[in-house]
Amino acid sequence: MLDLAHDILGNPWLHKAFWTMVLGAATLLAAKLAARGVSRLLHQDSNPLPTSSIIVNIVRAIIWIMGASVILDTIFNVNTSSIIAALGVGGIAVSLGFQDTLANLIGGLQVTFMGIVKPGDNIEVGSETGVVQDVSWRHTTIRDALGQTVIIPNSIISTTALVHLLPANRVAVPLAIPGHHLDEALGAVSEWAPASDPIDALADSIIAHARESAGTVSPIVDGPRVFLSEITEFGVKGKVIFQVEDATKTALAADAVVRAISRDLG
Repeated sequence: MLDLAHDILGNPWLHKAFWTMVLGAATLLAAKLAARGVSRLLHQDSNPLPTSSIIVNIVRAIIWIMGASVILDTIFNVNTSSIIAALGVGGIAVSLGFQDTLANLIGGLQVTFMGIVKPGDNIEVGSETGVVQDVSWRHTTIRDALGQTVIIPNSIISTTALVHLLPANRVAVPLAIPGHHLDEALGAVSEWAPASDPIDALADSIIAHARESAGTVSPIVDGPRVFLSEITEFGVKGKVIFQVEDATKTALAADAVVRAISRDLG
């Protein structure tokens, strides 16, 4: 039994398997730690790069390639430089078979490192509109206004007209006060929102009603502001603009503001 155990332990392939598992586990641990560290750095406020998973995946792939090179070179005595040269020769044939994959990878690198698209952007690509959730090595994931997840290949984003829309949580409510109701509206608000100018009183009243009504739907993080754009023979036109905390409730917030303004100032 001792001789058998000695023969088994002295088997060179057993040693190679043992050190392969050790170095593989070390590579796995290093890849996890590096990915976690890079993810933390990307989420810092001072970081200029977007918080896309493609960057984390690139770091993880580099560590795995280095780990595999060390295992092949030190344990199996395989010259990794010859493998790299062979891959270079066969890369042309491989690239022809993986054109779509390579196009998506290159497109993902372009939109990420050039800062064209990053998580949180509200974009429109073709007929699809939504907020970017992540940019991976193959596709970009966005969430539309209905809460649906839309997956767009990176090659399409890099070759199709891309529109950066206003923030998804931004609400713009068109405002129009007919001329024959303007004096009545100004008189209604002058008692509780006094101002030196009746138009300022009207704007203050609209802001107060918008803040109160929209706040019942979702907390307001910016605004509201009133911009009166023009005076026509039909009355005063403008917009009430604000941002809510929950982007999925912009339609409800706009509805609440319209109802409040039309009820109290109409």
